[in-house]
Amino acid sequence: MVVNSLKIERLDHVLLLTVSDPETSNALNGDAMFAAFEDAVHLANTDLDIRAVVLTGDGSTFSSGGNVQDMREKKGMFGGTPDQIVEQYRTGIQRIPRAFWTLDVPSIAAVNGPAIGAGCDLACMCDIRIASDRATFAESFVRVGIVAGDGGSWLLPRIVGYSRAAEMSFTGEAIDAEQAAQIGLVSKVVPHEGLMEASLDLARRIAINPPQVLRWTKRLLKEAQHERLDTILSMAAAYQAIAHHTEDHLEAVSAMFEKRKPTFNGK
Repeated sequence: MVVNSLKIERLDHVLLLTVSDPETSNALNGDAMFAAFEDAVHLANTDLDIRAVVLTGDGSTFSSGGNVQDMREKKGMFGGTPDQIVEQYRTGIQRIPRAFWTLDVPSIAAVNGPAIGAGCDLACMCDIRIASDRATFAESFVRVGIVAGDGGSWLLPRIVGYSRAAEMSFTGEAIDAEQAAQIGLVSKVVPHEGLMEASLDLARRIAINPPQVLRWTKRLLKEAQHERLDTILSMAAAYQAIAHHTEDHLEAVSAMFEKRKPTFNGK
């Protein structure tokens, strides 16, 4: 199913999202696309049968970021007065990072090619990034005389650290997949032909686990980025109390003692 340049596929417990707009090299543009991302996140959050999300790009590019043609022509969210542009960003492309921030299930970016500007930031919105050996990454907003309007200045330093993020942001230069792995931007680099196999394999290894526990674990990891230790300990105790009373916990323990694979139902 393709919804406004976002292809959505169900592969057992994995939701595969593919940005598919070859005319713009998978640019992130237009209310319809932003709504499609929001709808996909809503689907993943409300269906416990979905336990992982994989995001990739169609063709040879992951995402070219903002539509530079529209920038030149002052169209869409790039047109109007400064006050209008502020609102167009808030109600436009910024809907994507807000949606991903609410995504409860683990997410993997399968970066199949160049991830430029907002495309680089889109990869950073995922929990894990796996890169094809053909992937490149550029926080390139300075190259077109603008700043990261989609949260890149918040996302990137949390992944690679301030100094590396500053170097990428201040120069706008692209780095290749191996450099991305060296600075921790991606978890691994794989041959291009094996990218989807590696990404879906990881997603399935995640998805064999209890769906509620996966979601609680992700919430703890996210909150731990900015909360105090005592706050996280309190949250962990609360989630743990709920987890101990789930059928999935009982099934996991039983399967361990019975030396068999567990079957989880999200209860």
